[in-house]
Amino acid sequence: VSRTWKVLAEDEVLWYRLCQQEGYLLDTNISDYSCWKLALKNCRARERTLKTNWKNRIGAVSQLRYELGRVLCDVHSCDGVVIAGYTSGDVRLWDTRTWDYTAPVLEPMHGPGDAGPQPHVSFVKINSSLAVAAYEDGTISVWSLMVGREPIHRYQHNQRIQALGLGSEGAAVATASGFEVRVESPNDRGFWQTTETFEIQKLVNFLSLVPDVTGRPVTIAAAEDIVYLLKAENPAKILHSVYGQPVTCLDVSAREAAFGVRTFGWLLNEPNQVVLIYNLETSQCLKKMGNSMGDFTCVNLRNSPPNMLVTGNKDRRVRVFDLRRSESLCSLYAHQLGVSAVQMDDWKIVSGGEEGLVCVWDQRMGTKLWEMHARHPVRHVWFNSHSLITANVPDERNPRGVGIMDDDLTAHRKHQGIIYAYEFSADQLPVESVLPICRSSYDEVTGYNYNIGLAVPYDNI
Repeated sequence: VSRTWKVLAEDEVLWYRLCQQEGYLLDTNISDYSCWKLALKNCRARERTLKTNWKNRIGAVSQLRYELGRVLCDVHSCDGVVIAGYTSGDVRLWDTRTWDYTAPVLEPMHGPGDAGPQPHVSFVKINSSLAVAAYEDGTISVWSLMVGREPIHRYQHNQRIQALGLGSEGAAVATASGFEVRVESPNDRGFWQTTETFEIQKLVNFLSLVPDVTGRPVTIAAAEDIVYLLKAENPAKILHSVYGQPVTCLDVSAREAAFGVRTFGWLLNEPNQVVLIYNLETSQCLKKMGNSMGDFTCVNLRNSPPNMLVTGNKDRRVRVFDLRRSESLCSLYAHQLGVSAVQMDDWKIVSGGEEGLVCVWDQRMGTKLWEMHARHPVRHVWFNSHSLITANVPDERNPRGVGIMDDDLTAHRKHQGIIYAYEFSADQLPVESVLPICRSSYDEVTGYNYNIGLAVPYDNI
């Protein structure tokens, strides 16, 4: 109707600011696109398609297997890069952001007496620049993701390692062995050294480095019923301690620490498991949440939306808490044998259970969208807007038939454990969205159908 209003409504600066306010294309300049109105429209359409794909499980799923590694021991991921440690002593990387998912096997640094077989891998961690593996014999190897397959640093503990921590950014590694917590990081010239060593009173169960810390790293350690705040050049500070009330899980954000505590009430049937939130700057307890009969087995504070927290419990429920309130926002009856891994965003929850089930939930509706099952407990869950990574890690590391003296150095597939990578992007080709078994043609006469009772297993779908 009005040419002046039309010119104002089509102004590029206006649509550029609208696009930035909604969180799209934050790293771009106004000169990068000729029509910012169309750019915002495309971003919204892509996000809508991604959400639909998530809800309906439309996308490509891949299995990340390494047969020579024998049994899977531990898995971690960061921004789509997956690290896995095996009983053979191998540490394997996969980059799920690339087309073919290929990535190297990281080589251990051999010492003078390392002639025999490699010890099992106990823990693995990865961030944007480093990969770390801890072995059963107390050795820690650190690799740079930029340099190559050889370790850039290695150090040794005298006893078995109980916990491993790696910062989400930067180069700092924390390990706990016996009654000692050790923090290693490179100095200004790039040479790795022991930044600090802390002697504590009890054996550490959980260890985490505080993200986004400038200067020397800050470590949170949970040792049985004591939670320590460990800063360099300061003695170990007790953040929380109640005798006989052990910590069952731990997660740390930039300013807060959340951990589950098993308390003991006077009555036998009294709910007595809670989650405590502590401020790391003031060392004060901010909130006491939850009232459950079972132990809290996992808590995710770092990846949750602001003021939100998601927990998993032995009572088979997933609970979402608002840090501004004490009671849970929603409680989902999720898994048959207890919840072992959990993560959430602003509209969905992904949970993993001890029975091997991965479930995706709509948070607002409180309903299950879909589920996937594998044989072993789910020990790792990670997702972003377009991809999901889950890992089923066996509890039995030495099943029958995979001894050191056996001729066959590979374990049977049912013992190995498995890592799944899901991709929900809208630009996936439709052929890749179909399971591999369903991509076969009539030309194949025989094949293993993975016990799926398909009427026509080799039909083209």
